[in-house]
This record gives sequence, structure tokens and C-alpha cells, in this order.
Amino acid sequence: MTFLTIGHRGVMGVEPENTLRSFIRAERSGMDVIALDVRLSKDGALVVLHDAEVDRTTDGAGAVADLTLAELRELDAGLGEHVPVFEEALDAVRAPLQVSVRDQAAAVVLAELVLRLDATARVEVASFHDEVLAEVTRRVPGIKTTLYADQSGAGAGEVVDRAVAVRAETVALNIRRLTLEAVEAAHSAGLRVTGWTVNTLEQLRLVRALELDGAVTDFPEIRSTGRFTA
Repeated sequence: MTFLTIGHRGVMGVEPENTLRSFIRAERSGMDVIALDVRLSKDGALVVLHDAEVDRTTDGAGAVADLTLAELRELDAGLGEHVPVFEEALDAVRAPLQVSVRDQAAAVVLAELVLRLDATARVEVASFHDEVLAEVTRRVPGIKTTLYADQSGAGAGEVVDRAVAVRAETVALNIRRLTLEAVEAAHSAGLRVTGWTVNTLEQLRLVRALELDGAVTDFPEIRSTGRFTA
């Protein structure tokens, strides 16, 4: 099975996160999948932003949910980049997208866009929230999903059970809490396992040792090391 390198918000270690510039560089760096985050603007646009507020990643201030798309467009998201909408990200690159969603309202809008744009084959939906994945799967039959889990306070079996219950194909686990037990339990249940966020040589070695199926990374160098083989 092919090992996947997943560009975290593009390649946020070297480019402004969740911008078209970052996504394009991730693709040019050879990332197999590009991970991004979406939220709803005040007027219902699906914008590509991680935080609930714009303060950290732009020159603006305030909650994403309190700003219209037009207001968000006026912000500098780094190096002159603007806040993109989901459709722009889909058009900017050819690589598959892993779209992280945090609430059901955004999940519904994403599902509608995926269906309208005939993008089921290119989009994978990821979330920490079981109900979000269940909602997307119900609305878009056949779409791939990934359950993110921190593993703090939850045993390997519980994470696997949650993933199976929502029909996820993959579990993405925190590399800092990753255990062989969790990986083996997921693989035994037929799930792929990816680790986040893999940014150091030590973490790369752990990924290899535990035979993970993929790694989420901030840096293009992780892909270009050539340390991973199919």
C-alpha cells in the first residue's frame, strides 16, 4: 500500500498556511494529499481558515463567523495572499484534498459543494467529531473520511470503534501519543493509519518503525527526503 505524505495546510512551515500559495507549493513539492481547514463566513461562504478567529493568520481581527466573505477578502493572509474559498483551493491544484471540518453546518455546505462540483473522488473529509463524518457520509455516498484523534484519555480500541461506527477509512493519530497498540488495532480493523504532525527526523523514524500508512507534515523536505517507500 502506498505511503502518503499529506501537506499540512499546504506546507505551512514555509508558506502562509491555508493559502493558495501554500497549496501550490505543496503540490510542486510532491505532496500526495493537501490538507486544509474550512469554516463558514457570516454569509455562508465556505472559507479556508483554521482558527475560529482571523487574528493569528491574517492582518485582521474578529471571528470568522462574524465576517462576510467580502470582509474576509480584504484581509492579508500572509505575503499578500487572500483568504480563499473552498472552490478556489479545489481549482488551484490537482492533488487530492483532505478537508477538515469542525461543525455540521460547514459539513452540510461542503457536502453540497462536493456533489455540485462532482469532486467526490478528489475530496476526503476529516474531523475530530464523529457526527461530522457521519453527516458527510450520509449526504455524499462513497466519499472518503478520516477520523482525527488525540488519543488523550482514549484507548486504542475506543478510537477504532469510533472510526468503524462512522465508516471512516483512516484514523489520524497524534504522533506524540502514538502507540504500537493503537496502530495494530486500527490495521486489524482494516483502517489506514496516519500520524500528525511529523516534522522531525525522530518522528520520521517512528513513523517507519510503526509502519504507518501516511504522515501529515508542515515541511516539503519531509517528502523530498525519499525516506518513505511504497
